[in-house]
Amino acid sequence: MTFDLILAGGGLSAGLIALALRARRPDARVAVVEQGPAFGGNHTWCCFAADFSAEGAALAAPLIEASWPSHELRFPAFTRQIDAIYQSGTSRRLHAALMAALPDDCRFLGVPISTLAPDSVQLADGRCLQARAVIDARGDRPTPALDLGFQKFLGIEMELASPHHLAGPIIMDATVAQHDGYRFVYVLPFSPTRVLIEDTYYADGPALETDNLRARITDYGRTRGWQPLRHIREEQGVLPIALGGNIHRHLAGFPPGVPPVGMAAGLFHPVTGYSFPDAVRLALHVAELRDLSGPALDRALRGWAAARWQERGFYRLLNKMLFRAASPQDRWRVLQRFYRLDAGLVGRFYAGHSSLADKLRIVSGKPPVPLGRAVAAVLR
Repeated sequence: MTFDLILAGGGLSAGLIALALRARRPDARVAVVEQGPAFGGNHTWCCFAADFSAEGAALAAPLIEASWPSHELRFPAFTRQIDAIYQSGTSRRLHAALMAALPDDCRFLGVPISTLAPDSVQLADGRCLQARAVIDARGDRPTPALDLGFQKFLGIEMELASPHHLAGPIIMDATVAQHDGYRFVYVLPFSPTRVLIEDTYYADGPALETDNLRARITDYGRTRGWQPLRHIREEQGVLPIALGGNIHRHLAGFPPGVPPVGMAAGLFHPVTGYSFPDAVRLALHVAELRDLSGPALDRALRGWAAARWQERGFYRLLNKMLFRAASPQDRWRVLQRFYRLDAGLVGRFYAGHSSLADKLRIVSGKPPVPLGRAVAAVLR
């Protein structure tokens, strides 16, 4: 029961770190401990193919459930198709990849964790796992150090009675009635008759009115002529949208010697909430580290998280204008203006690689929110 590394939590970031180390350093004993019945939980993670390097694409490949050559955006003023490969990974595939890659004695499922230490993980069943290093990958949690909005959603994957006739995903359908901030519907067509429909909100609070959201998904399908035969599964989530805060103070809230990863470390796109590309990049970084001892890994992962946060100040600035300058019922206007811009600019934005010219183009022209409120939001 002794390991080189223990990953406390079996979600996306932990799973990819384990897979990357298994591929690059097969002699390292890496254990993954997940309190749920399966690795990855019940999630769908999406991204663009351009978000990954060649190495990243190879690491992510076992997780990819579906891929499409283009996607669609719908706003009151226009409908637009963008030719860029969009892909979806699923927790089902992450679980299968980890079950295949990790030895039996390195997989722990259905076991809650009692305590973490830099060199051990105490399980609720009384067992104590020893390691040279421990990573906290147990997911996002409330923090007073970061200023956050919320992207919350409920999605239903369903089998339809007849084909939906979608050529690809609908990333944002903002032609729907607006509620609780900026609302849009997100649709992934996994087969001619199988779709995931998510009702999504950029909102000030994290509360999910699940019954209302299920009813709105049903209504959305009905307006498109889609008759569900059966519901396959349901997923819901509340993702952080970063507006500001002190990343160093946030990271200092985790015990010394046990670094956080994933959403808890602020490793997500500040505007979109996407965490898949960040999880892949971090996993490759960990696999390249020469020293995987506890102190070295702690320094490396906290430094990586802080550096990514510092790089993304521009995106948090945009979030301030979206959440603080635009009234909740008018937030869709900000997004409608953005998605009129050049497709290459939009792609670099999603990847978190906006150039200086991109940034100037995004903020130039007539603002979609009152200028005074925009300035006040930035200063705040």
